[in-house]
Amino acid sequence: MQAQNPTLEQLCSHSSVRQFTDQAVDETLCRAILNAATMASSSCFMQATSIIRITDAGKKKTIADLCGQGFIAQAAQFWIFCGDFHRAKVLCPQADLGWNDLFLVACLDTGIMVQNAMVALESLGLGGVFVGGIRDRIEAISDLIGLPQHTVPLLGLAFGYPAARNECKPRLPHSITVMENEYREPSKQTIAEYDAQMQAYYSQRAQNKEFGNWTEKLSKVLTREQRTFMKAYLARQGLDLY
Repeated sequence: MQAQNPTLEQLCSHSSVRQFTDQAVDETLCRAILNAATMASSSCFMQATSIIRITDAGKKKTIADLCGQGFIAQAAQFWIFCGDFHRAKVLCPQADLGWNDLFLVACLDTGIMVQNAMVALESLGLGGVFVGGIRDRIEAISDLIGLPQHTVPLLGLAFGYPAARNECKPRLPHSITVMENEYREPSKQTIAEYDAQMQAYYSQRAQNKEFGNWTEKLSKVLTREQRTFMKAYLARQGLDLY
C-alpha cells in the first residue's frame, strides 16, 4: 500500500505564514474553515472551546500592538480560540469548574480545534500562523474581547493569502520523539546532527535568515522571562484553582 495521499502531503508540507497579501478571504471559505474546526474531537463532548473572530480593524490593530506582532493587523483574518467553560456554567450552575483537569481539557480541546482550522485553511490555498503571543497580554486581550469568568484566550490564528512562505522546518527525527513501551533518553549524537541540520536551514532559508541551532533557540525560550502572571489570571477567571 502506498502511504501517501494529498492529505498526508499537505500535512507534511506545513510552514507558518506571517506575510499576507491584501486579498480578503471570502466568507464562504471562512464558514468552511469554521465547520472543519468545530467538527474536531472534544473530550466527553463538552465542546469547551469558543472562537472570537476579530473583524473590527481597530481591535485587530490593538491586539497586534499588544502582542508586538504586526502581521496580525495585516492578516485578512484573525481568530482567537478560547477555552470556554462559561457556557457550561450557564447551563449547569451547580458545576464546579475550578479543577486543573478541566483547564487541561479546555487546552487540549482548543489545540485540536485550532489544528483542524489550520489544516482546513491550508487545503483551500491559504496560509496562517498560530499566535501564542496573545497570552503575553492575556488580561488586556480578555478585557478587550469581553471574556467572562471560566474562559481563557489560549491561541490566536492569523491567516490569509500568503505573500511569502518559508521552507518547511526539519523536525526532530522519530528516533528522538517516538518511543516504544517506555521512555528513552535522547541521543546526544542525534541531537547534535539535528542541530547541524537546523543551523543550515536557518542560514539558507529564503526569508528571515538566522544563525544558531535548535538547542540554542530552545535554551533561549526556556530561560527567558516567563508569564509569571498566568496563575493569578487563571484564578481570576475561576480556572486552575485546585
